[in-house]
Amino acid sequence: MIAKTPKAPYYAVIFTSIGTEVREGYESTADRMLELAKQQDGYLGIESAKEEIGITVSYWSSLEAIRNWKMNAEHLMAQEKGRKEWYQNYKTRICLVERDYEFNK
Repeated sequence: MIAKTPKAPYYAVIFTSIGTEVREGYESTADRMLELAKQQDGYLGIESAKEEIGITVSYWSSLEAIRNWKMNAEHLMAQEKGRKEWYQNYKTRICLVERDYEFNK
């Protein structure tokens, strides 16, 4: 599903990853992180696709909201577990969305 974002500007956090073969606990943790993120001030939405490379884009109202999410205690524990078990490698990019447009049929 495409996230319903507000009028620009807003921020996007792009998390691109390649997983390991270890999947135990991953889905339940990912579900919990989504539940927590939705409760954070400044959260605007999320889009995700996973094949060989996982790409998750979350949208935020401000850099402060992104920092607060990054420092959430449960999120910090999930990040650590991800580095130890679930991810071979990943990259996070933080972008300012200056303009967007869409097409709907």
